[in-house]
Amino acid sequence: MSFPSRPALPAIRVALIGFGYVGRTFHAPLIEAIEGLELVCVASSDARKVRDWRDDLAVEPDYLKAATAPDIDLVVIATPNDSHHPLARAALLAGKAVVIDKPFTVTLAEAQDLVTLAEARGALLSVFHNRRWDGDFLGLRAAIDGGTLGEVRELVSRFDRFSPEPRDRWRERPGPGAGLWYDLGPHVVDQVLQLFGPPETVCAQSASLRDGGQGVDDWAQVVLGYGAQRRVTLHVTRLAAWQAPRFEAHGTRGSWLCSGLDIQEDQLKAGMKPGAPGWGEDARPALQADATGALSERPRPAGDYRAYYAGIRDALRGRAPNPVPPREALAVMALMDCAMRSAAEGRTLRFGVD
Repeated sequence: MSFPSRPALPAIRVALIGFGYVGRTFHAPLIEAIEGLELVCVASSDARKVRDWRDDLAVEPDYLKAATAPDIDLVVIATPNDSHHPLARAALLAGKAVVIDKPFTVTLAEAQDLVTLAEARGALLSVFHNRRWDGDFLGLRAAIDGGTLGEVRELVSRFDRFSPEPRDRWRERPGPGAGLWYDLGPHVVDQVLQLFGPPETVCAQSASLRDGGQGVDDWAQVVLGYGAQRRVTLHVTRLAAWQAPRFEAHGTRGSWLCSGLDIQEDQLKAGMKPGAPGWGEDARPALQADATGALSERPRPAGDYRAYYAGIRDALRGRAPNPVPPREALAVMALMDCAMRSAAEGRTLRFGVD
């Protein structure tokens, strides 16, 4: 017996707004790797850079025009942080589905406005919290869920870089959405919310430690309190020539430690196609210590950022939930905002209360 073949669904037409480091390195190749998504337009002021990457793409210098074009289904916003809200708002009002690179927006109020608008219009809105699909994070989550660490009472999550001299770029100049907390903070905040949910207390510090930093933060440390018996420390810096462990988890039955950032960003920078042999595979093991202190190696699961955009495709086709629902992204913004207020006021705040 033969069955008729299933008709192919029309491709979801995608406009990528912004073709800087994030748009070019992450979003463009990941979108292209997903069957059912068709990148048809890039909004950029540098057409040559886009066409050097792919010469058949339409290039639109007007970002707002690209974000509201009638033949586009999905708008992906990878522009400077302070433009996220106006571009996303315009795209939602034009009836588009919207993906925004982290951070969601530069203020909690802007994020809430977009969530309210998307819910009112029944539109898909999502934030690219890709670090949920890091191999090291997947390994940590498996270790916690597997119970071999017992009750995890302490977690240290570091996201460190080494760039001792400030660069002349918007991320490192004074202005809305600048600074390292806006750059790397969303990664570590989203991951801890995925593991443990919202904390009870937030105690934060931030600083500009490099010469010529113009007061823009390049270091931050945030301690989250979960009742009397759990503490989580989030740490980001641009002055780490030696990389401390990415994660340290300490529980009532043992500890788990993993060093080195997930390799997918480096693979993308090197031009590897997402899904190519070896994609996301990292041979560096994590270490686990039992109650006696004996160490054993634990393999890292393969990371795969493609899961995010495959989830966006399936959500738009009604086959799966949004991989990063807007209310989860709003929770990230709320915790980031609370940490910034804690640092500015020099005191511990009760999350969701103060």
